[in-house]
Amino acid sequence: MGDVITVTGMVLSAMPVNDYDKRVVLLTRERGKISAFAKGARRMNSPLMGYSNPFCFGTFRLYEGRTSYNIQGADIDNYFQEVSTDIVCVYYGIYFMELADYYTYENMDASGELNLLYASFRALKKDSIPNDLVRYIVELKMMVLHGSYPQFFQCKECKKEEGLLYFSAAKGAVYCGECVRNAPDAIEISQSTLYALQYIVATPIAKLFTFTVTEEVLAELRMIMGRLMLLTMDKKLNSLEMLELLEK
Repeated sequence: MGDVITVTGMVLSAMPVNDYDKRVVLLTRERGKISAFAKGARRMNSPLMGYSNPFCFGTFRLYEGRTSYNIQGADIDNYFQEVSTDIVCVYYGIYFMELADYYTYENMDASGELNLLYASFRALKKDSIPNDLVRYIVELKMMVLHGSYPQFFQCKECKKEEGLLYFSAAKGAVYCGECVRNAPDAIEISQSTLYALQYIVATPIAKLFTFTVTEEVLAELRMIMGRLMLLTMDKKLNSLEMLELLEK
């Protein structure tokens, strides 16, 4: 016999099954990424209708069966309506959730990924930080949480921490002017861009979305993260093409 458990999480995606049900993917702090069925959620009078849509963040009560979870109820803390009513923000949000889906799995501690999602959704409607900067922060911080990210604090070859003027996506590292000959794909980056990258890597999530950058730095971040994502991910996420069209 299964038990009813309580988890804190966010709905990453939902799809219809059978005549009136939904299959929901939840990113949870306690169980990582899990699938759950919301039975009857597509009926007009079902209380589960409002709990089983993407962007919902809160506490979910799940019946844990032998082979699946079933949503019994939820207390939603945030529907992120300010995001869901802006088409541009919607595509950013979908992209962030696809990233979280890519990097997470069942029975992991997903506290960091969940906190990053929540903080990024709150940042999307801030006038003080551009949405494309929010995107680059999320992309790099997801890599950090995954434990595989570039070395931005010292030269890959000589370990020097000063004069780091070049970045190689292929090597996943920065180089000084003397060692850059060992990285044919390296591009020159500004000191401000290097500081931004170091800040994203080292700063706690709660303080991540508190800075902005110049257009020049934003352009360099766009180039760097574009190369990194192309090299490190084995598939292109469905929402990325539409998001890139919107950014242009």
